[in-house]
Amino acid sequence: MALKTYKPTSPGRRGLIGLDFEEITKDKPEKALLKSAKKQSGRNNQGRMTVRHRGGGSRRMIRVIDFKRNKTGVPGRVAAIEYDPNRSARLALIFYADGDKRYILAPNGLKVGETVKAGADAEYKTGNSMPMGTMPSGTMVHNIELIPGRGGQLVRSAGVAAQLMGKEGDYVFIRLPSGEMRKIRAECMATIGQVGNVDHQNVKLGKAGRKRWMGIRPAVRGSAMTPRDHPHGGGEGRSPIGMPGPKTPWGKPALGYKTRKNKSSDRLIVKRRGK
Repeated sequence: MALKTYKPTSPGRRGLIGLDFEEITKDKPEKALLKSAKKQSGRNNQGRMTVRHRGGGSRRMIRVIDFKRNKTGVPGRVAAIEYDPNRSARLALIFYADGDKRYILAPNGLKVGETVKAGADAEYKTGNSMPMGTMPSGTMVHNIELIPGRGGQLVRSAGVAAQLMGKEGDYVFIRLPSGEMRKIRAECMATIGQVGNVDHQNVKLGKAGRKRWMGIRPAVRGSAMTPRDHPHGGGEGRSPIGMPGPKTPWGKPALGYKTRKNKSSDRLIVKRRGK
């Protein structure tokens, strides 16, 4: 996988840095694993804007992905590596020995023709999924469960990986990409390896129109608005915020405001992210 640049034949091409998609081996998705996507943002049935900065964009179909990896004990062959418009990671199409077909997140280095397996008896190699209690310390993992059987919820974006730091009783210690250290039940499943498409972070869109293809509309600065539209608005010329701390359009604190609601799992966080 590599990045490619373009000759500056237009202003949009001048700053464009894209991916060469060399790892993609199949153009059309597997029809049996597709669902139609309903727009969840933009305007409601009354035509009112309910989610800002969303709307338009290319039409997409949802790929049904196996985040649970609950097909234990059955080996599967990697049939193809595919593109998914709904996420930054690539997908691996798995043909299982019993005839089932499923998509999983494609780990970095997984190739077509290789075999993957899930379960406590799975071999220790990239792409296999197993309970974290059976993995050695230092293992890099992704698609981590928080509750056994619920399916992977953490570490699913392109190029990320968490590290298994140690074990203590019924829990394992995981260092997340944010730097947060937390305890997770040892029977929770995770997939070995780093998520693929590592160069995703180096992509430069090049022009505003490409952001619109993704369904993201322009965001206007609060300081460019009037006082009736935003707390930061108004004033002659450019003005400072002029209040205790920056605010959202609805007057709530914007930066540094604690929004975490789930106090019950605070005991599982060993070290907070950040400094």
